[in-house]
Amino acid sequence: MLRNLLLTLLPLLSVAVLPAAAQQELPPEETVFHTFSIAAVDPETGESGVAVTTRNPCVANGVPWVRVGVGAVATQARTRTQYGEELLSRLAAGMSAEEALTERLAEDEGAPYRQVGVVGLTGGVAQHTGSEARYWAGHRSGPDYAAQGNLLVGPEVVDAVAEDFEGTRGSGLSLADRLVSALEAGQAAGGDARRGRRQSAGVLVADPREGGSRRDDGISTHINVCEHETPVAELRRIHDAVSQKLGYRTLTMFAGSDVVQLRVLISEGGCAADTNLVGNDGDLGDPGLRIFDADLAGAVDACREAFGLSTPESGGSPAGFADGEFVDRLWELVESRDLGDAVRRRLAPLRRITR
Repeated sequence: MLRNLLLTLLPLLSVAVLPAAAQQELPPEETVFHTFSIAAVDPETGESGVAVTTRNPCVANGVPWVRVGVGAVATQARTRTQYGEELLSRLAAGMSAEEALTERLAEDEGAPYRQVGVVGLTGGVAQHTGSEARYWAGHRSGPDYAAQGNLLVGPEVVDAVAEDFEGTRGSGLSLADRLVSALEAGQAAGGDARRGRRQSAGVLVADPREGGSRRDDGISTHINVCEHETPVAELRRIHDAVSQKLGYRTLTMFAGSDVVQLRVLISEGGCAADTNLVGNDGDLGDPGLRIFDADLAGAVDACREAFGLSTPESGGSPAGFADGEFVDRLWELVESRDLGDAVRRRLAPLRRITR
């Protein structure tokens, strides 16, 4: 009976260890990241970036590559990390993404096992899914992105990534925010076909704008969730916390850039008046706007009452209580006035990640 049980389990066990066995046969500089990712650029801001997740640890250490003012590369499946700098250097030298990828693949005996996405700020888009990439494997692209994946539940994952990214064009969101959103969509569509393995995710973005990065190499966002039970959700949590995106914490008389966002949403939503923003349609850099003062707390309470939420008078919340539910209601109000994209564009400079 034990022998029969072992024979029954052997096919399952052999499938589970295939990636590890394959990895042992690779050259020392290569590893395996069965995964899905998106490499993209934002022509308006000049940002370039990659977001990726998988059921292997530390995927962001090997798959994403960016260069400020040049473009982005995702190298996965049987991963050759050298592709990152090799392809970016070719883009920087004036080659198109298609020329660069075609030239490099022609020199690579492992090309059938590779999956690569390349996006240049001026060089276009190119992709490769080798014939030996693990099923389901495939890719999809647009003028500003390359989405690809292997060992997925099906093509719906890459489709979800692509469609989400396309849907955020012109939204005013940062490229990092849009890339994380695209990963969330792919994960919601089923993601990686494996279960019960360690998971990781990451996002890497370069920003050429003045003040866009604190580093000489232009890297503005580098979040690496090396191992987590829900890595994409953790990626989102870290992104929103580091960029101080309104809603990442419950506000009760704090200071920060999310306080400025709160002022703008209340003002544009029209549920209350914030005297600090009267006549201010442009510059949000006034340090005084970052302070959650008594006037703003009063505006929050007025909006909460209009929304039918608890207020100090109803005995259900402290003064100025701006929690996640309240922030969602503010956004709904702004969207109902067809101001969502305009507000996101106005807020975008406040949410650049420079950590």
